[in-house]
Amino acid sequence: MNATDVPLMVSTPEELAIPDLLVDWAAKEPARVLIERPDGAGWSPVTAQTLHEQVTGVAKGLIASGVRPGDRIAIMSRTRAEWTVLDFAIWYAGAVTVPIYETSSVEQARWILSDSRADRVVTETAELATLLQEAAGENPLQAVWVLDDGAVDQLTQAGVEVSDDQVRERYDALRLSDLATIIYTSGTTGPPKGVELTHGNFVELCRNAMAALGQEILHDGARTLLFMPLAHVFARFVSILTICAGVPIGHVGDPTTLLQHIGAFRPTFILSVPRVFEKVYNSSEQKAAAGGKVKIFRWAAGVSTEYSRSLDTGGPGPALKLKYAVADKLVLHKIREALGGQVEYAISGGAPLGDRLGHFFRGVGVRVLEGYGLTETTAPVSVNVPSRSKIGTVGPALPGISLRIAEDGEILAKGIAVFSGYHQNDEATAEAVTDGWFHTGDLGTLDEDGYLRITGRKKEMIVTAGGKNVIPSQLEDKIRAHALISQCVVIGDQRPFVAALLTLDAEMLPTWLSNQGLPEMSVTEAAEHPQVRAALQDALDSANASVSRAESVRRYDVLPEDFTIGDYLTPKMSVKRNLVLRDFAEEIDALYAKAAAEREQG
Repeated sequence: MNATDVPLMVSTPEELAIPDLLVDWAAKEPARVLIERPDGAGWSPVTAQTLHEQVTGVAKGLIASGVRPGDRIAIMSRTRAEWTVLDFAIWYAGAVTVPIYETSSVEQARWILSDSRADRVVTETAELATLLQEAAGENPLQAVWVLDDGAVDQLTQAGVEVSDDQVRERYDALRLSDLATIIYTSGTTGPPKGVELTHGNFVELCRNAMAALGQEILHDGARTLLFMPLAHVFARFVSILTICAGVPIGHVGDPTTLLQHIGAFRPTFILSVPRVFEKVYNSSEQKAAAGGKVKIFRWAAGVSTEYSRSLDTGGPGPALKLKYAVADKLVLHKIREALGGQVEYAISGGAPLGDRLGHFFRGVGVRVLEGYGLTETTAPVSVNVPSRSKIGTVGPALPGISLRIAEDGEILAKGIAVFSGYHQNDEATAEAVTDGWFHTGDLGTLDEDGYLRITGRKKEMIVTAGGKNVIPSQLEDKIRAHALISQCVVIGDQRPFVAALLTLDAEMLPTWLSNQGLPEMSVTEAAEHPQVRAALQDALDSANASVSRAESVRRYDVLPEDFTIGDYLTPKMSVKRNLVLRDFAEEIDALYAKAAAEREQG
C-alpha cells in the first residue's frame, strides 16, 4: 500500500475555536477538574469554572494592556500550570501565542521575536526576562510579565475594569481558520521557520483524536502528567486535548523530578519520547545489577517480551502464564509502581521506539502506543490506538488525515492537521507543500492495513563512497539501547565505511562501573578504559548483526561531553545532526585518517 485516506469521525463547525473547549466545560460541567497543581503535600484540583475565571481574568489584563486581536505574545517558561493559563488567556483575548524554549539563546530568541513581531512577552524568571529584553535590541518590548513575580495576579488586577462581555466578544469572533500560534522549528539547517497553526488545526485534530483514542484512554478516571516542554507542539497538543476531553492534567517543569511527582499524581497515561523509555529500562537493569539480581531482571524482561509477543499470536499458554506470574511478582510490578501504579498507556513520539522496548513495556502492563507527527502537522497524523495497535509501527492515520508514500519513500501528509504555511516564508512553504500534500522529509512504508512504519530521515540518508545507502537511525536506535551510551551519531557519507560518534551516559556510568567491579572514574577516563571499550564494541556488534557488512559500523569515537538541549539536542531530544557533523569535523577526519594509516601499515 502506498496511500491511505481516513475520513473524519467528527465534523467541526467553523465558528468553534480553542477557547470554546474550556468555555463549554465551564458552562455544562463547572465542577469538572481540568488541572491539578502541586501544593506541597499533594495535588490540588482546579475546576473548569475556576480555570475559566482565571483565564478570563488574565485575558482582561492583556486587553487592558493594549493587546489587540492578532497581536503576538511570546511565552518563555518551563512547563507549569501558568503556561496553560496564559496560553488560553492569549486566545481569549483573540491574540496569537509564540512559544520560546527556556533553553534558547539570545540569538535564537532575537530571531523569533523579530520574525513573529511579538512585542509582549511572558517569562518564567527575571533572568529570562532580561534575556528577552536583550534579544529585543532596538525594538523594545511593550510589556514583560514574569511568572515568578506574580504575572498572573498582576494581569488579573490590571484588567478589573474590563468586562466579561469584552473578553467574550474577542473569543466569539474567532474562527477555525484564524491563526492560533506560531511555533518555530529547531532550525538545524538555517534560521528557524515559524510554523503557523490555526485554531482549526488544534480543535479539529483534538476532536477527532478523542474519537479515535476512545474511552479506553480518555475515560472518566483518566489523568496525565505532562513533563515535556510546552513550547513543543506535542506537549501543546496534549494540553489542549486534555481540556477538550475533560481529563485532569498536572505539570512538571523539571523532568529530573518526574519520578517523585508521578507517584503522588498517579497518571493513567503518560506522554514521552523513546529516550525516556530507554532510560527507564536501563536504569531498572542497572539497579538490579547493583543488587546482584541482574540475571533475574534479564530473565523477567525476556518473559515480559515473550508474553507480549504471544498476545499477537493467540495468547500465552499455561507454562508462559506461570513464568509471567513469577516474573511479575519478582520484577515487573516494581516498574509499574515506579510509574505511579496505574499507568495503562504511554504515548510515544519523536522517534521510533523499536520492537524490543514496545514488547517489554506491554508485558509490564504499560501499552506504549507509538505515534508520528511534526510541528507542521500539529503533532500527530498517526497513532496506534488500543483497539488497533501494532508494535513497531506508528499506527494508522488519524481521522481527517491522508498519508501517501512518494516514489522515493518520503511520507506525505494532508488533512486537518497540516499547517497553513511558514510565517513570512512563501518560498519555504512552496517547497514543503505541493497540492496540499506536506513533504515530511521522513521515510516510511504503509502496510496492507494502512499502518505507518518510519524507516529514516530523507536528509540524513548516508551514501558511502562505495555507493551503499545507509539509514542512520536504524543503527543509532539499537546502539543507544546500551546502558552506557547516551547518544549515537552514525556517520559515513561519501566515506569508505560507516562509523559512529558516541557519548557516554554520565548518570548511568557510576552504577555500571560499580556493577563491573571497577573504581569510579570520569567520563573521559572511562572512554579509554578497556572494559568500557569492550562494552561499547559489544553494543556496536549487536546493532551490526541487523544490517549487512557494508552498512555496519566499523569504528567509533567517544566524544568528551554528552549532548544537551540547547547545543546538539532539540527539546524532544533529537540530535541536531548537521551541527554535530560541523562542530566535530576534525574528530571525524581524524577517525578516518587513523583508519587509512592503519590500512597502509597493515
